Amino acid sequence: MAVVVTLAASPSPSSRTSCLVSHVRGGLLARGHDVGHLELRELPAEALLQGRADDPPVRMAVDLVRDADGVVIGTPIYKASYSGLLKVFLDLLPRHALAGKCVLPLATGGSPAHALALAYGLHPVLTAMRARRICPGRFLLDSQFDATEILPEATGPLDRAVAEFDDDLSAVLERLPG
Repeated sequence: MAVVVTLAASPSPSSRTSCLVSHVRGGLLARGHDVGHLELRELPAEALLQGRADDPPVRMAVDLVRDADGVVIGTPIYKASYSGLLKVFLDLLPRHALAGKCVLPLATGGSPAHALALAYGLHPVLTAMRARRICPGRFLLDSQFDATEILPEATGPLDRAVAEFDDDLSAVLERLPG
């Protein structure tokens, strides 16, 4: 099976985004993937803001992305864009850090209008970083969560996204030499 890393890019310790990423992570684990996880807010802020990729916790996070076959990126949408925390982390990655990888973008936000941030904000960045396959992203409204979990009506589409991501990972791994 594939090696996948999930990234939660919310600055809040009790975030809907982390809940969303956790749900997807559980689905990937159930499918037999080796899944690592990063809460970007736990990385040292000073190192991130100063672009110090050699800082040991940041280096470990960069290495997890480098070694993964697939990356799940979860971000809240603030002011029609992905989080600044995600931006500083992506800026620390090498230019083609996503080359050969499948990427599943996920987002949470308060308005359906924010769903466009995946296509118009995050997708171009992932393309520039040479992601081999960017799966159709999933956006969940804040109203699709209760205090601690995703409401049942939102889990179906999310589980289908996990299945599609799993299929894409399998296809990419089949094409790799050796």
